[in-house]
Amino acid sequence: MTRQSPSFLTPLALLVLLVGFADLQLGSVGADEDYNVQELLTRKTFNQVHELEKTASSKPGEHEQERQIPAKISKERTPQSTKKANKTPTDTKSECPPMGLESLKIDDFQLHASSTKRYGLGAHRGRLNIQAGLYEDDLYDGAWCAGRDDPLQWFEVDARRLTKFTGVITQGRNSLWSSDWVTSYKVMISNDSHTWMTLKNGSDDLIFRSNREKEIPVLNIFPTPVVARYIRVNPQSWFSSGSICMRVEILGCPMPDPNNYYHRRNEVITSDDLDFRHHTYKEMRQLMKVVNEMCPNITRIYNIGKSQGGLKLYAFEISDNPGEHEVGEPEFRYTAGSHGNEVLGRELLLLLMQFMCLEYLSGNQRIRHLVEETRIHLLPSVNPDGYEKAFEVGSELSGWSLGRWSNNGIDIHHNFPDLSSVLWEAEAKKLIPRKMFNHHVPIPEWYQSQNASVALETRALMAWMEKMPFVLGSNLQGGELVVTFPYDRTRSPGVTREQTPTPDDHIFRWLAFSYASTHRLMTDASRRVCHTEDFAKEDGTINGASWHTAAGSMNDFSYLHTNCFELSMFVGCDKFPHENELPEEWENNRESLLVFMEQVHRGIKGVVRDLQGRGLANAIISVEGINHDVRTAADGDYWRLLNPGEYKVTARAHGYASASKKCEVGYEIGATRCDFKIGRPNLSRIREIMEKFNKQPIKSQDMPGFGTG
Repeated sequence: MTRQSPSFLTPLALLVLLVGFADLQLGSVGADEDYNVQELLTRKTFNQVHELEKTASSKPGEHEQERQIPAKISKERTPQSTKKANKTPTDTKSECPPMGLESLKIDDFQLHASSTKRYGLGAHRGRLNIQAGLYEDDLYDGAWCAGRDDPLQWFEVDARRLTKFTGVITQGRNSLWSSDWVTSYKVMISNDSHTWMTLKNGSDDLIFRSNREKEIPVLNIFPTPVVARYIRVNPQSWFSSGSICMRVEILGCPMPDPNNYYHRRNEVITSDDLDFRHHTYKEMRQLMKVVNEMCPNITRIYNIGKSQGGLKLYAFEISDNPGEHEVGEPEFRYTAGSHGNEVLGRELLLLLMQFMCLEYLSGNQRIRHLVEETRIHLLPSVNPDGYEKAFEVGSELSGWSLGRWSNNGIDIHHNFPDLSSVLWEAEAKKLIPRKMFNHHVPIPEWYQSQNASVALETRALMAWMEKMPFVLGSNLQGGELVVTFPYDRTRSPGVTREQTPTPDDHIFRWLAFSYASTHRLMTDASRRVCHTEDFAKEDGTINGASWHTAAGSMNDFSYLHTNCFELSMFVGCDKFPHENELPEEWENNRESLLVFMEQVHRGIKGVVRDLQGRGLANAIISVEGINHDVRTAADGDYWRLLNPGEYKVTARAHGYASASKKCEVGYEIGATRCDFKIGRPNLSRIREIMEKFNKQPIKSQDMPGFGTG
């Protein structure tokens, strides 16, 4: 299918978009050649571009047009994003987007410093929001720290081309053990890295006030934008009990120049005509409504409950029969935003619903097959209260944690009952399978009490998960590039990291790999690690407990209390990417989102019926060699995710004789049909009749099926 470039972008805006993406994987080979040619850029070229910008900005309504939802998605203009609500109008006009220190578009070779305390505190670690490991070491610490504490130290960024710099954002050092941050600094610029000019306030050097603690980002907008290739941050004062340590982001617009040799060689653009911007709660609701109106026959909007702040938790269904469970059709879910400040997943799901609607209407057979054979549920904002807090401050200023928790301070993703411990304790006491099942583990009574510290959002999720017969699901998170799968809690007490596989470890690993391997970056061995962990060497996947233990995760609860296999997708290093990075992040994740949905059709499926042909709810499906069962839905249909192979499968239900058969799973997508018919044994019928008559002696004429003749 042929896609066109977004019609709502002007030629100038499209040019800026093309040149604005940073180089993701630029190596050192050939870099000097690029540098030398880049120096050929002249002030004359910049002046020509500057005049072009002024001419473009003078056209009435141009900027408003660029903020609109594409005509295909919206008939009416939705409210504009107020992403930098804490800035004055004059600040907003002069501000450029982040160059990409946090998002890794700026690579390590572009970062330099006057001195370094040690390698793990080198210039390559001076990135906004970069996180140190639990134990600080020589490789991965949480900032650039100067080797000496004096006003001659500097942190430098090489933009590799003429850039209009408009501001600097700084943080202190991320550390559990140290308190280090810079309290003021100067800014210097250069075109050749030899001659430097300090930004002035009249005749005096301009001093920017910086951080008062180590985690909250502080933005300083330059009084006047400056154009150069290199920029330095020169600390002038720092916390008296600490050292010169900084994490930095630079705001800058690469100057458009079609004659420039050095283009961003690994730039990523998209041809999908979608609404690439951050959405407030109202804008999200409006966008869902617009897509629903475009595709009313295959979509439905509903809510599963409310947040602590009273906002409805809206879900978006995509199916050829929305609102109905079809026998034999699996149900799939994506959720996002359980941590409100991890916003990329939220926007990816809003983009996904637009994309699937448009592609369905255009006749895309892959999308049509997904819609017709799957009931898909998208819940883009589990924690809308937290999102609104992060959104109000803005992507670069919300920091690492603002908006993460619910309004009453609860981490929703880890707020579920710890059923792993319940199961393992029962196994240790040998209560399974005599007194307890290996699946559908009951929720402890204490957890269901009104006094339990359970978020409203968590209770709503649990009710939703119990109501819908989900087969496969994923929660989209941020701050890393990796897919995690259960168990998320270590089995050994007191151990923080330990491989803790489920009985379905093989299929979980495949499901994780299906997403990671089709993501543009997750399995790229040459990519820079986000923070401290190199997940690419593990194919972009990891068992949750072997990363860090966490009791009561949504993944473990879903697996142990319902039929749904749940995984976590950490979809980007930057929790809250700037708006101009959303098209590239969509391209990074689009194929993965589709491929993972298709995995719901891997394994076996069928219906368990009695001899009269009626579907049996809650019949147990067991697979020999896998100590974890699933149950049938209300109509007797079931789905069991399995890797290719031959399996002995058994169906049993209370009061019925069990039945077994061999079911073979192939390599192609498409679950193997494996139906069962089971009947009642005589002993079971006798017990049922005796229970009906309270186990009293029964006269033959009172018994069904017995006559006196």
